[in-house]
Amino acid sequence: MLSALSERVEECRALLLLPSRECTTSGLPHSGQSRRVPGPRREEVSVPAATSTDYHTRVEQGRLQPSVPLLSELVRVLRLSEDQRAHLFELAAKSVPHRGSDRRQVHPQLQRMLDDLTNTLAFVIGRRTEVVGWSRPATALFADFGRFPEPERLYLRLLITEPAVRRLYADCEEVTRPAIAQLRMESARHPDDPRLAALVDELSVRDGQFRQWWAAHDVALRTTATKRLHHTVVVERTLDWHTLTCATATATATDTAQHIIVWTARPNTPSNDGHPLP
Repeated sequence: MLSALSERVEECRALLLLPSRECTTSGLPHSGQSRRVPGPRREEVSVPAATSTDYHTRVEQGRLQPSVPLLSELVRVLRLSEDQRAHLFELAAKSVPHRGSDRRQVHPQLQRMLDDLTNTLAFVIGRRTEVVGWSRPATALFADFGRFPEPERLYLRLLITEPAVRRLYADCEEVTRPAIAQLRMESARHPDDPRLAALVDELSVRDGQFRQWWAAHDVALRTTATKRLHHTVVVERTLDWHTLTCATATATATDTAQHIIVWTARPNTPSNDGHPLP
């Protein structure tokens, strides 16, 4: 992994393809030495990155594991795109630092798809379980998400604080504990996310059960499962849910930011009776 990282850092430096006369105008200092190949020298990258040429050389040679601050400086100096930034941090086995610009609204094209799901339960959530988009059947069965203010429209928060949502599940603990484990996983990936930390602090104060389960340090990925649901109109339905990654303009290789959760009933079961879901 370190070898691949060193190759990537050197490759990024070479990809700038800056002739000697262009280094200064491009924001990189010019060493004043003639060069045999295009691209800035190591010292022309290390100076604006506030590190020594020797340190930068050891990183490129794979003899040193770079720190997160150094990686961030290299991203800035080498003018990497979001995808290149994510790839660099992934090679270094480091979490991509949170920039506070993650998308908190569903993309219009994705919302149109949700609007077309007239007989399918689906909603889109972010890493903190914030619900940012939903299909009409989802509001009829789970909750009218639109009536909750945006800071309170987090699915895990609704599971903890809304009795109607808790009553929806035949076994609420079976739903809540994995959701907490999934949030714990996201917390490990994004330890510098202030909104995620604030959610954990709030729920820890409000609910002793959350505090106990969070302290267990269980982790889980958001994948697929089967849940039994109760409803005031439909007595009980057993539904499978599956997680799909939403590829948005703000998504990166290590932080997809949003997932769409789709709920379906298995064919030829009482839960799939041919009638639209409520």
